[in-house]
Amino acid sequence: MAWLNLFILILIAAGHTELMVTIINRVHSLPISRPKLHRFRRVEDAVMVAFPFLLLWFVGLRGPAVLYGGRWSDVSPFWMIYLGLCGLGLLGFAWSTIRWRVRRTPAVQISNHSRTVDIAKQLGYKPLGKGGYGFLASLPGNEALKVQVSDKRYALSRVPAEWHELSILHLADTHFVGNLDRPFFEEIARLGAEMRPDLIVFTGDLLDDMQLLPWFRETFGRLQAPLGCFYVLGNHDWFYGAEEIREEFARCGWQDVAGRSISVEHRGHRLEIAGTERPWMGAHPKFTGAADDFRLLLSHTPDHFAWARAQGVDVMLAGHNHGGQVVLPVIGPVFAPSRYGVRYAAGAFWADPTLLYVSRGLSGRHPLRLNCPPELTRLVLESPGRRTTDGA
Repeated sequence: MAWLNLFILILIAAGHTELMVTIINRVHSLPISRPKLHRFRRVEDAVMVAFPFLLLWFVGLRGPAVLYGGRWSDVSPFWMIYLGLCGLGLLGFAWSTIRWRVRRTPAVQISNHSRTVDIAKQLGYKPLGKGGYGFLASLPGNEALKVQVSDKRYALSRVPAEWHELSILHLADTHFVGNLDRPFFEEIARLGAEMRPDLIVFTGDLLDDMQLLPWFRETFGRLQAPLGCFYVLGNHDWFYGAEEIREEFARCGWQDVAGRSISVEHRGHRLEIAGTERPWMGAHPKFTGAADDFRLLLSHTPDHFAWARAQGVDVMLAGHNHGGQVVLPVIGPVFAPSRYGVRYAAGAFWADPTLLYVSRGLSGRHPLRLNCPPELTRLVLESPGRRTTDGA
């Protein structure tokens, strides 16, 4: 057997897998209905799995039979074209891995104090519901029930001195579906209340089962903050019933900023809070405040980062990508429903004048988390003239 050619075939199969993942990530960033997405995913998963066997049979064992002394020059034009695409996929995979490995925390982040809270230990039992995938939460190594509670500090030049240590509790991607039971979210809401933020925001994907909509009022709907609670919805909310969800948020006193902006006065300065649910619903907001107003944008997807920068947004908060949910050693995250792939899977990103923070979210349709725990994060904004030096 030609072992070098076998190795080449393995690399080609890896490149094909990267191509399929690239397509999956981009397609899931589009406003496509859930049934169509499911049909597409079934077809693509079948192609992803079948290709290595077809490659082995038609190139390795039959046709040119490169595993048994055949020449690559005898491979048919069709196969050569696709093998070239797989080579590009392999390069993309290498670039994604390198980018993940060399990524650094932006300089505007001056500290990160985090602790892991095992919700099952807190409650004394595993809060698993009647959903069809609850068993995943009990798999060895799964972190779905271990929430990373963080305080992250950022020094931004446009934060007024009077706002020093202004805090924002960022909630995202709760995905009520029944795999994790309501006490799981009640405990997270309790932890959020203990953080005593000045402002609370939610950036979409509340649920995957409309029968669980009442859970909101018993969990995060009870939260309050001095400057208010604001939200946008996500693609899963669009799938199941956005208007009913908005009504529930309104009953709990939360303010909808989708496609519009709301100005809040705080200590002599104005905070303009706006939101976008594009590409699934509505339109981008128009910032109508003064040029020196501090601008906060809520977006379900981080894909609008460039648009936010063009609008002079100071802080953009997003979710949607779940951090990839599974982060592989060395390689990093693989799946993220974004037109940028896994580039903005999770964490903080800085491109003047905008700080983007992407939450890993609190749950998902499937409760599987490996090297990617759910997160509850409070962002604390510091004025440069009054920076604290408490270490990272």
